[in-house]
Amino acid sequence: MRRLAFLALALTFIVVVVGAYVRLSDAGLGCPDWPLCYGKPIPEKLADPDAHAKQWKEVVHRWLAGTLGILLFVQLIAAWRTRQSPLLATAIAVLVVFQAALGMWTVTLLLKPVIVTAHLLGGMTLLALMTWFFLERTSPPMRPEGHRLRFSAAVALATLAVQIALGGWVSANYAALGCPDLPLCLGQAVPPMDFANAFHVVRALGRTDEGELLPQAALTAIHWSHRMFALVVIGVVGWAALRALKVDRALGAIVGALVLLQFSIGVANVAFNVPLPLAAAHNAGAAALLAALVVLNFFAFRDHTGSSP
Repeated sequence: MRRLAFLALALTFIVVVVGAYVRLSDAGLGCPDWPLCYGKPIPEKLADPDAHAKQWKEVVHRWLAGTLGILLFVQLIAAWRTRQSPLLATAIAVLVVFQAALGMWTVTLLLKPVIVTAHLLGGMTLLALMTWFFLERTSPPMRPEGHRLRFSAAVALATLAVQIALGGWVSANYAALGCPDLPLCLGQAVPPMDFANAFHVVRALGRTDEGELLPQAALTAIHWSHRMFALVVIGVVGWAALRALKVDRALGAIVGALVLLQFSIGVANVAFNVPLPLAAAHNAGAAALLAALVVLNFFAFRDHTGSSP
């Protein structure tokens, strides 16, 4: 079970990162149908080299996600047979089925922002649950004083979840350059913004609810909100990392280093006009920080004898 859980966790991380890369490289509709691609599991080469490259990015992502789905159902069967966290394994299996549905709707609904963002959040939730599942198979007990970290660890995880949702909304709406300058936004601390259209959830990509083109002020509002909340994340997660240093120096240092690295990558994305490698690294950094905070919460909330609630 330990080896199976580790393999599933590693593949989950890969699928999340590759999925972000596919979205950021504008290959989300590289295959216009689902679950096949142009009606075939291995599509024929397209005449347009750019379209062909996007097609194969999406195909590889689907293969990886399909392999992960099979692996998680093998894990489900093993968990029930061995009575090792069967309810958690069931929740993970149900979530991966819902993720597959979101993947289908992402294509059939033409990258509707709410579906794309939900697909990202589903992948991150799957990563968090798999991290917890793996820790239950392998981790030694922590000292009782780890319980003092419960509040800070939980608040840090919740804060990061909000920021990941905001980041997903930025990506789904192609608002990464809604504020193209630093440290201000369009030369102002609070530029003109359209929050009503920015956070209207049920609408088509690039359109308002009335079907008109989404105004620049809405893209600015989306980006500005993500940027401002990043400061909250730095403060809250940094505070949790400092508290963790007093109990587990290595874990506290990892959380602190990851949040600083993630903030730096976010700044670099704006400074260098969102190059694809940096944008993909920003998503990978969010996934790594999420996993680290799940580890922190696991050690904070489990009983020092080795059991978890």
